[in-house]
Amino acid sequence: MRRLISSGSTFEAEGGYSRAVADDDWVFVAGTTGFDYARMTIAEDPAEQARQAFRNIASALAEAGATLTDVVRVRYYVPNPADWPAIVLVLGEVFGTIRPAATALFCGLVDPRMKVEIEATARRGGGP
Repeated sequence: MRRLISSGSTFEAEGGYSRAVADDDWVFVAGTTGFDYARMTIAEDPAEQARQAFRNIASALAEAGATLTDVVRVRYYVPNPADWPAIVLVLGEVFGTIRPAATALFCGLVDPRMKVEIEATARRGGGP
């Protein structure tokens, strides 16, 4: 059964998308940035943005009955290659033992304050 999950962010309502969609055992998490959706603020630091993005992703996964350990595929979008070293340290902290399939791209994002966007696919009960 398909279920839509929202963070309550104004971005989702304006853009017509869900933070995540759960379908059977699968959870597809939309590209997620470092915005604190409760306050609609974003840190300057790329590492803190990555940490907040993972908090946002973990929250969406929890609502779908999954955790970060269930993530099987992840994509990282980074506008500035100079920010990558700070971001990759956070990726290692979060996924060092989980080790999902991953792709990283250097590309523009919709808001110049965004330093990383993370998209994830999880399979409930599929973690190590």
